[in-house]
Amino acid sequence: MGKVMSDNWCKIYDAANSLEAHSLKGMLEAQHIAVQLSGEGLGSAVGELPTNAVEVGLWVRDFQQSSAQRLLAEYEQADQTAWVCAGCGEQNGSQFELCWQCGRDRAAGS
Repeated sequence: MGKVMSDNWCKIYDAANSLEAHSLKGMLEAQHIAVQLSGEGLGSAVGELPTNAVEVGLWVRDFQQSSAQRLLAEYEQADQTAWVCAGCGEQNGSQFELCWQCGRDRAAGS
């Protein structure tokens, strides 16, 4: 009898904005963790709502929660020194090894 996978989702993180949310979603999905986002549509209300009301929530299935929380803790503890992609000039957080804009490897030059 195989492991029963739950379809329950739990909120594990509030990203400051849609850009951070999608970056984190990509990071988690690269580790085979399913992610859903909530609150993206509120970004247009910036200035009319409190700042934390426009945060984008990241949700994962409950059986993947501990793995996702570990990866997010590593993200939060990472040195926040950004690097600039040599390919497209985009600024990326230090925790990312690939440019979120063009996908170029950080080791290819920064």
